[in-house]
Amino acid sequence: MRITGISKAVCSFVATLVLTATAIGQNAATSSTCQAIGGFISTNVGGWGANTTMGTAVGDLAGAVGVEILGITTGKNGVVDVSVQHHWVTVTGETLTVDKADLYGVYVAPGLLAVTTYKVHIAGGTGRYQNLSGDINVIGEADFNTNHTALQYSGQLCTTEP
Repeated sequence: MRITGISKAVCSFVATLVLTATAIGQNAATSSTCQAIGGFISTNVGGWGANTTMGTAVGDLAGAVGVEILGITTGKNGVVDVSVQHHWVTVTGETLTVDKADLYGVYVAPGLLAVTTYKVHIAGGTGRYQNLSGDINVIGEADFNTNHTALQYSGQLCTTEP
């Protein structure tokens, strides 16, 4: 079958319409902007009661941070799993909505827990954090001899706007 010049023009026009509609649909749905973040967290264990911490965060998410310890288990291989719920307020008074998280670590000395894996998901918040989400990785230590934690965080926050 032989395609004539007018048929080629119609096919090209239809293909262009389909590609244009697809591109417009993708751009109209959402656009996402991501930014690298990082900082440091220092807390006191027992900050506002048993099984809590309370302290400060500096860096891109500067403010006050507290953790409610929901449970602690130790696996056969010595890895400690600390299940937590965060409470985070920035210096500008905005709150971050943080999903429940699990901190994993190993004791490197009596009372000294090395935090090896601690992934935290931020699922929005108030003010400028309302339409954002992202993940941060945290490493550091929890010293139960002095009741202090020292943690470094880094990751990415993405703002999705309609």
